[in-house]
Amino acid sequence: MLSPLLLLLLKQADVSSTVAGLFAATTWLGIFIITPFASVITRRLGRRRAMWLTSTLPLVAALGFFTTSSLWLWFVLALVAGLADGLRWVLAEAFIAEFAPAGQTGRYIGAFATMIGLTFVIGPALLAWVGPDNAQALWLVMALLAIGLGWTALIPPLPPDADRHSAGIGLHGLLRAVRSHPVIMLAGFLGGFFELGLASILPLYGLTLGLGASAAALLVSVSGMGGTLAALPAGMLADRFDSPVLGRRTMMAICAGLIFLSACASPWVSQHRGLIWPMVAIWGAAGGALYTLAMIDIGSREKGMTLVNATAVLVLTYTLGGLIASGISGALLDLSVGIGFPALLMAVAAIGLVALLRNRHTRSA
Repeated sequence: MLSPLLLLLLKQADVSSTVAGLFAATTWLGIFIITPFASVITRRLGRRRAMWLTSTLPLVAALGFFTTSSLWLWFVLALVAGLADGLRWVLAEAFIAEFAPAGQTGRYIGAFATMIGLTFVIGPALLAWVGPDNAQALWLVMALLAIGLGWTALIPPLPPDADRHSAGIGLHGLLRAVRSHPVIMLAGFLGGFFELGLASILPLYGLTLGLGASAAALLVSVSGMGGTLAALPAGMLADRFDSPVLGRRTMMAICAGLIFLSACASPWVSQHRGLIWPMVAIWGAAGGALYTLAMIDIGSREKGMTLVNATAVLVLTYTLGGLIASGISGALLDLSVGIGFPALLMAVAAIGLVALLRNRHTRSA
């Protein structure tokens, strides 16, 4: 809810789409910066205290957004919120994967991804219902963040990780995870680019195409709905394959193919605006399923701090995809919404599809 609200407020202040896109990318930059240090921070603070910290900082940042109109300070606050988001992201994903029952990793990760996806549907929908110009929207955001902080305080004490002292942490642990899961990291990048990266600039895309503010905000809900509806079925199906690795890789290739086909329709969206709704839904569904499948693949093979490291790398590549998508797309929307922006989408989708097809039978990647 907060992200599209801030973008709409920036556009009301006559900030260019390029600057607004860079602002959206700042949150991803914070996630990108903190992720390599997730295992270091977790080992020092413990998972429970680290989770408390990650729920406090976004509330502090939101207070800053609503009490100042300084653009440079908004960028700083977005970076702080991104740092907290990145650490919470890694910890939450690792929790779910590690404690899922044997043979049901896909089901549990899919259910968790569905809950996350619902936030991208409910938040923008609430914003459209309350109205982005209504002061109550700001108070509603604060209330939701406060509830999240209170809920995080209920996390019970957790047992120490079995590999707490043997697993590598920091850059050493990340490099080991990259070598163990290269193709999975590529899937994470592609999912991050088309799901959350593009979702962060969808309000700008809608406004550029001539949609109203509420309809532009609802594009984020459509993307989120796609990811929400796809996550649990993808996870449950991934658990049912006799050859789980090959099954997951095949599903990843199919998702990449759907993204490529939908991206091929993007040059005609400016003339046929009705195409934007199914196209955005496919981006969210296929991108979200890619990330879910990648997390299932890692969660089925790793535990403890090693799992935290592998999750951190997946989040890092997913974030890199989101960072590039939101950073470059804002400028392309200003320069060439009908040619440059669609060309970027098709190029990224094609590269990901080819790589996943070539590595579908590689069991070690």
